[in-house]
Amino acid sequence: MIQKHPTNQRLSIRLLKWVLLSALIAGGMLSMGQIIIDALRAMDELDNQAVQILDVVKDPATQAVYSIDPELAQQVVEGLFKQREIRYAGIIHPDNSTLAEKNRALRDESFRWLTDPIFSKEKKYIIELVKGKSEPVTYGNLIITIDTAYKAELFLDRSSVVFISGILRAGILGTILFFVYHLLLTKPLTGIIQSLLKVNPSEPGLQTIPTPKNHKDDELGIWVSTANDLLKEISDNQQKRRAAEARVLKLSQYDPLTALPNRLMFRNHLQNTLDDAKRLEQKIAVLCCGIDDFKSINSQFSYNIGDQLLQSFAERLSGTNGSLQSSLHTASRLGGDQFALIQYNIKNAYNAAKLAEDLLLRLSKPFEFEGSKINLYTTIGITIFPDDGITADELLQKSEQTMTLAKTVSRNQFQFYVASVDSEMRERKSLEKDLSHALENNEFHIVFQPQIDYKTNTIIGAEVLIRWIHPIRGFVPPDIFIPISENNGTIVAIGDWVLNEACKQSAIWRLQGYNIKLAINLSAVQLNDASIEKTILDTLNKHKIPPQYLEVEITETGVMENLSSAVKILTNIQQWGVSTAIDDFGTGYSSLSYLKKLPVEKVKIDKQFVHDLLANEDDTSIVNAIIQLSKSLGLSVIAEGVETLEQEIYLRSHGCDMGQGYFYSKPVKAEEFLNYLLEKPSSLS
Repeated sequence: MIQKHPTNQRLSIRLLKWVLLSALIAGGMLSMGQIIIDALRAMDELDNQAVQILDVVKDPATQAVYSIDPELAQQVVEGLFKQREIRYAGIIHPDNSTLAEKNRALRDESFRWLTDPIFSKEKKYIIELVKGKSEPVTYGNLIITIDTAYKAELFLDRSSVVFISGILRAGILGTILFFVYHLLLTKPLTGIIQSLLKVNPSEPGLQTIPTPKNHKDDELGIWVSTANDLLKEISDNQQKRRAAEARVLKLSQYDPLTALPNRLMFRNHLQNTLDDAKRLEQKIAVLCCGIDDFKSINSQFSYNIGDQLLQSFAERLSGTNGSLQSSLHTASRLGGDQFALIQYNIKNAYNAAKLAEDLLLRLSKPFEFEGSKINLYTTIGITIFPDDGITADELLQKSEQTMTLAKTVSRNQFQFYVASVDSEMRERKSLEKDLSHALENNEFHIVFQPQIDYKTNTIIGAEVLIRWIHPIRGFVPPDIFIPISENNGTIVAIGDWVLNEACKQSAIWRLQGYNIKLAINLSAVQLNDASIEKTILDTLNKHKIPPQYLEVEITETGVMENLSSAVKILTNIQQWGVSTAIDDFGTGYSSLSYLKKLPVEKVKIDKQFVHDLLANEDDTSIVNAIIQLSKSLGLSVIAEGVETLEQEIYLRSHGCDMGQGYFYSKPVKAEEFLNYLLEKPSSLS
């Protein structure tokens, strides 16, 4: 039954509230904009007024200081004080002795708390008193200080008028708009609602809704006409159609044995998912799962056991038994012993490989029926949208083909449709497995890259970098294995090892008389580790390293994953004396708001901007912007990736404090770094 709405919930009242509120907000914002512009204009007027005053008295002031005439100088000062805005005036010799001066107190006004932050309490102006054209000589300075209260008072008067008039205009405009909306929309809608209230819900087709006057051919008229047609249709077919649709839906879209969506429903759902994924620029994975040699199960046991196995298999596959996160995927039975899944919004093929691996593990666990344990093994074919296809039929067909072909090679495995992706995923899984044993097998070592102070041209520290020498693959770049270690959590142990090794080497150098500040990188995973603060402090104490000789570098993206936690951790370790820096600045969020919140002392310009410095205008502009931003916040700046003398000269001339890169030295082992240190002494030694 249609209910009447309270008066305060009527559309007309809501429209009035929102239109007036929007108009007042817009009027207030426009007025504030005008006030800001007026404030800028008022400051310009103040400056122009000072220039004019100084121009008027410049010549007599020059004559007075040139002639060393205190009387004339006092007359000039007295003349200046005829201007009520002048708070102080003085004529000063170059040796800072005063020829004549006068001052008076600032004007005491109640509005100063508001205007002083804008105009300052007073503004000081100085001009040099110069004589001679061919060879000008400075004989002194004329100084005046202007009390801003007089200009601020005028500004407040004008601002009040602007703001009040803006609000009034906005209110009038909002009221006019409300009446227009009321006549064209809310009034006709009220008539339609009154007609709807008269409709009998049990026989809706008996009552028609009249079309509002002058709205026959617009949206309201079409809506009323369509509503009347719907009411008549509902009256004729409502109950019968609903019952029929429910029966047909159950029979046509769901598998009667497993209660999973059948092939038809899965195909339609997949196509809708692909349409959404295309619009949102997301990746989707389709996994086709086939039970290996299910016919032998039916032959060995019974068809009844086979059906029960399929039901239990479907429960594990869909996650209804709690073994998988069913919100991440949708399962279906395609027919016979074949099932399919949709995995939503994946970042890359590795996510699909992870799900497939998890499925194989869970589906391979024995099924128990009537005291017997039965093992089922599964082969999975995987396709990725949009890489392998853009339609549901295309992706489903390719995943089925991949699964069928994979069964001819081996069982209980997953296979990607694209061989190159499949190879890459297996390579990554193999690398992940080897990475888990790299620490215990002593496959890591650290290297050091010096950091140069541009003011003293000496070494002020070094960045500690990790290297992995695989026994078979050889050198594995950090940008390959670090993301893998962050993904599987081994980065915490690796990071602790790097910290310990760095402090151990620092202790050795300190015994040799070299105090080198070492910078280590902290990943986002380490920042989220509750024990990171204790680990850092314990390691420093273990090797007896003063905190000021350690610096931690964090990346922008790592910080933004949990900004509040990062701020807390960095603040705590900074209080011990450990330096903090933000690495790869410019490649992530690069937000002034979060940079102001972070307790960091140094900003590190990412090497990708330094690489094309002077060759790419955009990179040059970014480097300049980073330096200026950092300086405005009182932060020191270091550029990494410096490779040429031209880059160094440019960075030095534009205020960069430090540099790091192959121009000075590649990352080297401790022994080579010590040789470099002896050639270029450290400012900390």
